[in-house]
Amino acid sequence: MQLSPKGPSERQPMSDSDMEQLEEAIHRIVEKAQAFGLDFYEMRYEVCPADIIYTFGAYAMPTRFSHWSFGKSFHQMKTQYDYGVSKIYELVINSDPCYAFLLDSNSLLQNKLIAAHVLAHCDFFKNNYRFRPTNRQMVHAMASFANRVLQYEQDLGRAKVERFLDAVLAIHEHVDPHASSGGGSGRPEAQAPLRAATKEESPYDDLWSLDSIGKATAGSAPVPAPEKPPKPSASRDLLLFIMERCPDLQDWQRDILSSLRNEMLYFRPQMETKIMNEGWASIWHARIMREMDLTPDESLEFARMHASVLAPSRFQLNPYHLGFHVFEDIERRYGREKIFEVREVDSDVSFIRNYLTKELVEKLDLFLFAKQGDEWRITATGWEKVRDGIVGQITNCGFPYIYAEEHDYNRRGELYLRHAFEGVELDSIYVKKTLPHVYHLWQRPVHLETFEDNHRVQYTYNGQEVERRLLS
Repeated sequence: MQLSPKGPSERQPMSDSDMEQLEEAIHRIVEKAQAFGLDFYEMRYEVCPADIIYTFGAYAMPTRFSHWSFGKSFHQMKTQYDYGVSKIYELVINSDPCYAFLLDSNSLLQNKLIAAHVLAHCDFFKNNYRFRPTNRQMVHAMASFANRVLQYEQDLGRAKVERFLDAVLAIHEHVDPHASSGGGSGRPEAQAPLRAATKEESPYDDLWSLDSIGKATAGSAPVPAPEKPPKPSASRDLLLFIMERCPDLQDWQRDILSSLRNEMLYFRPQMETKIMNEGWASIWHARIMREMDLTPDESLEFARMHASVLAPSRFQLNPYHLGFHVFEDIERRYGREKIFEVREVDSDVSFIRNYLTKELVEKLDLFLFAKQGDEWRITATGWEKVRDGIVGQITNCGFPYIYAEEHDYNRRGELYLRHAFEGVELDSIYVKKTLPHVYHLWQRPVHLETFEDNHRVQYTYNGQEVERRLLS
């Protein structure tokens, strides 16, 4: 959960008296959550100083391997906190038991609200179908992997290991939760339009920044060029494909590929259910807190904080706001039992596609906009276009579908990738910066086929430079 406080935060850590009151309140909050029908793992609450919270936020977990990108994230987020630009209020971990870390400079009321909020997150983690395959002991698995990475750095040199980590992290989003070892992977049916590749996003961005959903873009995609279907043996799980097919990988490299793939598979359900998860947590923190015996001052503080969490933005989609109102509308139309069913069986794509109605689009004043020339302009207001535009942004977590089609292209052991083009071109700058990383993993020339300006083009990196040639 993230809000934007005014000015640098100078509040002192919670007092011993506040801690005792918080502990008592958490017992009542748990009882009320259970009375509402929430079903969660055993909760473990920890109240932490800002340095600890922001370290966990940067690494996305309490313990993880060391990498410069995490330090960069920490510096950025901690600086924003120090200057009062933004503030992480909590971090919750999908585990059994479930760990929730609260900021010690929060007020007593804020931590009460957050305690209720994370209970609903834990209920979602436990019951939503996308989370069922996740490793509930991932905290320990990540700690073990971090120790192995440290040992590799000591044995092989930090620069060598870090360069390999850089290469894997450049494509680590391209995994397939449904892939099986040794086989290809298919695509979900009825895909929405894709969006171009964007900067890397942490799966925990929703805990500190509403920018994670991104801006609504063009209202209608260009007509896609004709495209042949992917080969039956093609795989969109690039990490698995490289791990299994690359002949020159050493054991430590396969370990890193496998472990980072497992980490991404752990984080992916959170990326696929961001709107639902935050909407679900917001509904239940509101209902639980309204059942609490709050003082008049606490009631006012709660109302202000809840309104801030759900406040719509002029510039981006607030997942708390959208998820909250969609769940409320489902309950209004179908009853309480239905929202528990939706929480269990849907992901963001089906949630928005099935339950974002014309009335909700008009009520929430949703629209699509894009930059045209030097100006931002509204491109669509029709409810179906808005719904489909949002679905297009979140399909495959917003990443393009890239298939590994051949591991012995030209009979020289070269890797051939193909972009499943559906109307949105890849960012050519991103392509030119990413292919050298793939080459570092494959150690042979790498080719990527895509569409640009309705023409098939192929990018190739041979270890020296990225070349582009027209195919048709």
